Amino acid sequence: MTLCIIPARGGSKRIPRKNIKSFNGKPMIAHSILAAQQSGCFERIIVSTDDDEIAQIAQQYGAEIPFIRPAELSDDFATTGEVIAHAIELMIKNENWQGEMACCLYATAPFVQAADLQNGAIKLRETNADFAFSITDYTFPIQRALRLAENGEVAMFQPEMFAMRSQDLTRAWHDAGQFYWGTTAAWLAQKPIFNSKSVGVKLPRYRVQDIDTPDDWERAALLAKIFQAA
Repeated sequence: MTLCIIPARGGSKRIPRKNIKSFNGKPMIAHSILAAQQSGCFERIIVSTDDDEIAQIAQQYGAEIPFIRPAELSDDFATTGEVIAHAIELMIKNENWQGEMACCLYATAPFVQAADLQNGAIKLRETNADFAFSITDYTFPIQRALRLAENGEVAMFQPEMFAMRSQDLTRAWHDAGQFYWGTTAAWLAQKPIFNSKSVGVKLPRYRVQDIDTPDDWERAALLAKIFQAA
């Protein structure tokens, strides 16, 4: 029995109402809900929200709202782990949910694909990991990153890497910010998602766009137009 939990609080600051703002013809959260449905991975798809309008729109697209998230888990300081653990605890207590794994799927992941969610579920089951989450690689070798001083001078973080060829540097990856499969036990224990028992689900760079600022939103909108035209 697998569970999809989409966290979507109402108080986003940098992009007001971003979880339900129209993106490519649909409320932003609808893209995540539809991908979860298309994946066939989940018996239940729920949204954890403190906001009545988000709840209404999520239900219109087929998600469930079995509870309203409390205010203490809806501020800027609540962590993803706390929100997911709270949702699982309530599903166990109130709905007698007994699944061994659950997926946190972000509401602002318009490029997430059903196949990626499927791959994450397979990886979690096959590797005996705590978590399996979306990753993508950096566009530039992080070993050649620069720091910038107030006077404009630059310095390398790792100057010993200056003479190395880029193809000889270790490829670096980062969280793609789309989904996080985890065992129920790991979520309830609030283990760190980035731990030694986590595995990555590789995504191509062109399908990864974090959406935290207005610039992020505009870039995502441009990508969506490109995908439609392709």
